[in-house]
Amino acid sequence: MTTSSGPVQVAKPTVASHLHDYWGRVRGGDIGSLPAILGLIVLCLIFGTARPTFFSAVNFANLFSQGAAVIFIAMGLVFVLLLGEIDLSAGFASGVCGAVMAILLTDHGWDWYSAIPVSLVTGLVIGFVLGFLVSKVGIPSFVVTLAAFLAFQGILLVLLSGGKNISIRDKFVLSLANDNMSVGLSWVLAIIAIVGYAAVQFMRLRGRAARGLVTDPMGIVLARIAALAVLLLAAVAVLTQERSINPLIISVKGVPIVAPIIAVVLIVWTFVLGRTTYGRHVYAVGGNKEAARRAGIPVDRIRISVFVIGSFMASIGGIVAASRANSVDPNSGGSNVLLYAVGAAVIGGTSLFGGKGRVLDAIIGGAVIAVIDNGMGLMGYSAGTKFVVTGLILLLAASVDALSRRRAAATGNR
Repeated sequence: MTTSSGPVQVAKPTVASHLHDYWGRVRGGDIGSLPAILGLIVLCLIFGTARPTFFSAVNFANLFSQGAAVIFIAMGLVFVLLLGEIDLSAGFASGVCGAVMAILLTDHGWDWYSAIPVSLVTGLVIGFVLGFLVSKVGIPSFVVTLAAFLAFQGILLVLLSGGKNISIRDKFVLSLANDNMSVGLSWVLAIIAIVGYAAVQFMRLRGRAARGLVTDPMGIVLARIAALAVLLLAAVAVLTQERSINPLIISVKGVPIVAPIIAVVLIVWTFVLGRTTYGRHVYAVGGNKEAARRAGIPVDRIRISVFVIGSFMASIGGIVAASRANSVDPNSGGSNVLLYAVGAAVIGGTSLFGGKGRVLDAIIGGAVIAVIDNGMGLMGYSAGTKFVVTGLILLLAASVDALSRRRAAATGNR
C-alpha cells in the first residue's frame, strides 16, 4: 500500500501477483473446486479417448438429463452442509414431492401450474419440520433425517397405493427434462449469459475501486469472461447439431430446457450466499455457531432455513426426475440418488465440516458423477463397478477436504 499527501491509494495487483497469491492460497489449503475441475478434465479425456462417442452431441445432451435431478438436490444439500449438518432424507423427499405432483396431475386432473406449486410447498413443509426438530428440539440432524429417510419410503408406498407406477402425460412437465430449446433461442441465451457475466464482473471491479478496495487485475477479469464465453459457445455449438437418427421424421437439436433452469437456480442461490446478509449469516454459523450466536445472529432460524432450502431443492429434483422418467414409482428418489447428491456437493468442494462451499460446487461435482456414470456405461462396466469408482472418488474428495483444512489450520489460513 502506498500513501501520499492525499487520500490513501491502493496499489493495483498485477496478473503475476494475483496468480502468485492464488497459488499461495492453494498451498495453504484453500483449494476450493480445483481438484474436481482437474478430475473432470481427466475423466473426459479418458472416456473420450476410450469411446469417441463420449464427445458426441447426443451423449453431451444426455449428460444434462442424467445429472439434472442430482444437481438440484445437491444444490440444496450445499446449504445444509455449510452448517456442518446432513440431510439423509433428501432423496426420498424428492420422490415424495414428485409423487404428489404426479398424483395431482394424473389422478385428480390438475394442471401443471397448480400441481407443481403444491409439490414445491410439500418440500418446504418437509424442510421446516426437519429443521425444527434439529434446531428447536435438539435432535442431531443425522438421526432426524435418517428417521425421515425411512418414513418417506413408507409415505411413498402409501401415496402410490402399495407400489403402483403413475405415468405422467402432462406435456409441460415432460418437456422439463426431455425437450430442447430452439437453435436460435439457444444462441441468444448464451450471448445474454456472456454479456450479463461480463457486466457483473465490470460492475464489481468498478464498485471495489470506488470504495478503495483491492481489485482483481483487468487481465484476470478478461480471462474469466473469455473462459466462460469459450465454454458456453462451444457447448451451444455442439448441442445445436442435429441429434436425431432420422431428421426427416423428427429433428432433435438445441440446448436442453433443463440447462437454463439449472443456470437460473445457480445465479439465484449464488447471489443469496454471496451478496446478502442471510448468506453471510449462513457462513458465520457454519464457521462457528457459538460465535455467531454471541454476535446476535439468529442461529436457530438459520438452521431451520437451510433444511427448508434443502428440501425445496429436493422437490425440484423430484419434479425433474419424474419428468425424465415420465413416471413415478416406489423407488423414486431411492437407490443411489441421495448418495450421488451428497457426493456431488462434496466432490465439488463443499466441506463436510461446515463453513466452506458454494452452490457451484454442486454443479461441478454433479458433472463429475454424471461423467463417471455415463462414461463407464459407454465402456460397458457394470453398475457395481460404477458404485465402487464413485465411492472411491467421494472418499478421495473427503480426504482432500480433511487434509486441506488441516493444512489451512497449520498455516493460519482459515
